[in-house]
Amino acid sequence: MSTPTSTPMSLRAWAWPRTLGSRLFVILLAGLVVAYALSFAVLFSERYMSAREVMLGTLETDVSTAIAILDRLPAEERPQWLPRLNRGNYQYILGPGSPGVPEMTQRGKDIAARISEASGGRFPVTVESIPGDGKQLQAHLTLSDGSTLTIDVHPRMTPIAQWLPYVLVVQLLLLIVCCWFAVRLSIRPLVALADAADALNPNAQTPPLDETGPTELARAAHAFNAMRQRIARFVEERVQILAAISHDLQTPITRMKLRAEMAEDSEEKRKLVSDLAEIETLVKEGLAYARTAHHSEGEKPSRIDVGSFVESLAYDYQDTGKPVTLELNATGAIVTRPHALRRVLSNLTDNAIKFGGAAELCVRRDGDAVVIEVRDRGPGIPEDKLDAVLQPFVRLENSRSRETGGTGLGLAIAQQLAAAAGGVLTLRNREGGGLVAEVRLG
Repeated sequence: MSTPTSTPMSLRAWAWPRTLGSRLFVILLAGLVVAYALSFAVLFSERYMSAREVMLGTLETDVSTAIAILDRLPAEERPQWLPRLNRGNYQYILGPGSPGVPEMTQRGKDIAARISEASGGRFPVTVESIPGDGKQLQAHLTLSDGSTLTIDVHPRMTPIAQWLPYVLVVQLLLLIVCCWFAVRLSIRPLVALADAADALNPNAQTPPLDETGPTELARAAHAFNAMRQRIARFVEERVQILAAISHDLQTPITRMKLRAEMAEDSEEKRKLVSDLAEIETLVKEGLAYARTAHHSEGEKPSRIDVGSFVESLAYDYQDTGKPVTLELNATGAIVTRPHALRRVLSNLTDNAIKFGGAAELCVRRDGDAVVIEVRDRGPGIPEDKLDAVLQPFVRLENSRSRETGGTGLGLAIAQQLAAAAGGVLTLRNREGGGLVAEVRLG
């Protein structure tokens, strides 16, 4: 029983548009089309009733005259007058006409009443429906001399103009265009707001949203610009606090190291010196992160050959005896901040050597983008922690080595520098074990 129930629900969910613009377009267009159809139906019905009244009124006037003429003419002269008395909706037949069945509908009663009124009530009238298409009626009456007269009636509407369907199509197209334009005009500010929110970076100098247009849109754009400024100010204040604390801690740490060095050699001294060295490393990394976050865009972009750039980096590591190999190298010119990119790749390469024992560099093209990968065969990172390790002060010794330690700022700094270089840093686990750090440029 569950399958038949779930299938229609999934079909309904699939049939309903997912985007707000499409839904608004469908609702507006459907409403306008229904309203237009109702208006057309009302006009058509009113036209039908008017045409019916005109036809019955004309029938009554013409029939009264025709019956009076035919009743006064000699029987031998009546056939000559029939072509002059016939009309498009009805003709006169001398004789009983075609066999039919009594017409009991309201239409038949109306026609019989009008003909009876036209004859002044002197000639009893019976109306029959002729078998066939159901639209042909015949009214039978007897003239003063006993001759039978049949009035053959073909009720029909006034023909529709040939240009009317084209007008309806043009009006429908006009409705579609107006609905599309109205929806596009309404959705465009939301799309711009979503794009600005996606590109929100407190450390980047991006142009503010345009605050022109309708009052509500201008207010929303102004609120978003103000929010972005507040976020940038809050981030800058916290980065400055981190930089100030890291800078001010260097002096007391240096004094403590000097005092520890002057103390007698003992196990406690060695532990104290080791703790001070760890604190000093943490302070330096914090200061480096603050400087990177605050001044990452100070370098001007320039054009480089990415293949030669990565190749020179690999050779520098190989010259110092580090296990770094260049597996794949795609050449091509890109515009980036070279020093920031070099620091990113150096940071990722150092991590690969530190946690995986060796690093593999790979440069490839992915459409218009350039992808630089730094691979290792280390223990990797749990899938649910791949995004968390890019945040400041996040360390995962359980997924790496407990002996290596670290401050938890290396990947955060690399992410800041990658953004400054015009790229995006992502991490993923490697098939067969290890980690892949990917920098996508362009």
